[in-house]
Amino acid sequence: MLEGMQQGRTQEFQDTVLAFYHEHGRHDLPWRTPEADGSFDPYKIMVSEIMLQQTQVARVIPKFQAFLRLFPDFKSLAAAPLGDVLKAWSGLGYNRRAKFLWQAAGQVQQEFGGQVPHSSHELVKLSGIGPNTAGAVLAYSCNIPSVFIETNVRTVFIHHFFAGRQGISDRDILEVVARSLPEDARTWYWALMDYGTHLKQTVGNLNKSSKHYTVQPRFVGSKRQIRGQVLRELGQGVRAATYLAAVIPDERLSQVLADLVQEGLVEMVDNCYKLPGAVLQ
Repeated sequence: MLEGMQQGRTQEFQDTVLAFYHEHGRHDLPWRTPEADGSFDPYKIMVSEIMLQQTQVARVIPKFQAFLRLFPDFKSLAAAPLGDVLKAWSGLGYNRRAKFLWQAAGQVQQEFGGQVPHSSHELVKLSGIGPNTAGAVLAYSCNIPSVFIETNVRTVFIHHFFAGRQGISDRDILEVVARSLPEDARTWYWALMDYGTHLKQTVGNLNKSSKHYTVQPRFVGSKRQIRGQVLRELGQGVRAATYLAAVIPDERLSQVLADLVQEGLVEMVDNCYKLPGAVLQ
């Protein structure tokens, strides 16, 4: 009897989520558009998933479309200079994601014959791909019923299964995610994403109840903002250290430049800074 009650609750939950998606879902998002043969390109899915990390959908859409025009597949991305990839990424923030994606493209070409692996075990070997991103790539590109969690998924499950609790562990949520996963994983996770967005707008930020919740630091006045300014400047060409100091008058600039050089996002030559692959005039 208890098992029957559990199944009934799961079915009711699935019906609620899918009904919302069918009526209010964002069916026109570019990464949800199939290829001519009805398949979903793993490359496009991976690009979208990495872009969507900590970045709002509205900001990602135009960048995603422009990025694909420049780099339509793993081969073209892997062959491009990192500096060109960083310029295309400019405006999305967290620029290390661009380097990770570029490195992952090289790995796909060199280690997997240009084909995205179809197992989480192999996907997480790619640069910048953790278990949750791997699960998303498998679900969206291959409709594989993988189990993963991100902020919108967490919101939905806290709302329906952990209401009123604090310090909720992702491990506990993932157990319910696994039990609730229907056969059509792709549509299910799309539905969870859109329903989770709706709940954030109507109920509030339920992720504060999560054991893993952290407050995102302010961007304005942060070192992240300075990093973005530096990369935008270098996207226009090679810049002398004195020039950067004049246009970005912040005492943290030298440390930001040192960090960017150490991370391989910027190169320093003859007291000038440039993006990787940029040619000194």
